[in-house]
Amino acid sequence: MSYHHILVAVDLTKDSHRVLERAIAVSQRNEHAKISIMHTLEPLGFAYGGDIPMDLTSIQDQLDDHAKKRLAEIATPHVKPEDQHVVVGMPDTEIHRFANDHGVDLIVVGSHGRHGFALLLGSTSTGVLHGAPCDVLAVRVGQKGEQAAE
Repeated sequence: MSYHHILVAVDLTKDSHRVLERAIAVSQRNEHAKISIMHTLEPLGFAYGGDIPMDLTSIQDQLDDHAKKRLAEIATPHVKPEDQHVVVGMPDTEIHRFANDHGVDLIVVGSHGRHGFALLLGSTSTGVLHGAPCDVLAVRVGQKGEQAAE
């Protein structure tokens, strides 16, 4: 089976480069499959419970602009600007939506390999795995992941 469209979902941390590098390697082994990259911002209303009597639009716009700049720093020159996406919503839901809407056949996400309560409570990578319309590659990131990869 070969992949044609790979979606890389990143959190904009330093580990995002490692996740993208893994996706690039898979793309190269699959006749240079298309790569899209995305970051999902949770709406500020979710973060504050929607109970703040103020307009958060300008703050959300600033966060969006900052995320787009950071995503471009990570993705350029490997991913074309039109394939770099910042969306607002819940990460697993938006990743699934993008994958369905754009014919993605592999989602690549970072995973910190947490144990115990963190595993029970879930994480973005776990949420993406459950309900994904295609294959999911979880790239181990973080200090332990760096040691294991060397």
